[in-house]
Amino acid sequence: MDKLLDHLRELSLAEHLGRSHRLWRMVADAKLVPLGLTHPRWTALWKLRRMGDGVGQKALADALEIELPSLMRTLAQLEQQQLILRHCCDQDKRARIVWLTDAGRQLLDQMETLIVQVRLDLLDGISEAELTQFEQILQRITNNAQRQLAAKK
Repeated sequence: MDKLLDHLRELSLAEHLGRSHRLWRMVADAKLVPLGLTHPRWTALWKLRRMGDGVGQKALADALEIELPSLMRTLAQLEQQQLILRHCCDQDKRARIVWLTDAGRQLLDQMETLIVQVRLDLLDGISEAELTQFEQILQRITNNAQRQLAAKK
């Protein structure tokens, strides 16, 4: 246990994770600039594709872990680019539901090609077994953090 504590004092794992995240994001953002997409726009489109059409703005904001007003600005921009459509919810006229347009789906296909290439480039030299183990470790850290946050409520 003492060796682990010494290691944790010397090496900031959170700092390494944060730096890796920022660099990954910068590489992905640079690849997607030619498509006319900023980070907030492409991540909103990507998450919408994963969640499926007909998602409420609030649910999308929660899934992206951002505030609803920030997402609404991004969605307005995507709507201006004709990549999404928003309509009032039948059950709650205050809520808005989001759909991808055909142009949005086509752009997402182009995005996917670029994002997969970014992933291949950044994971170069990492075996499938190493990647699986890394993902499992990250999931444990995430679960531990969520448990800590839930205990605070």
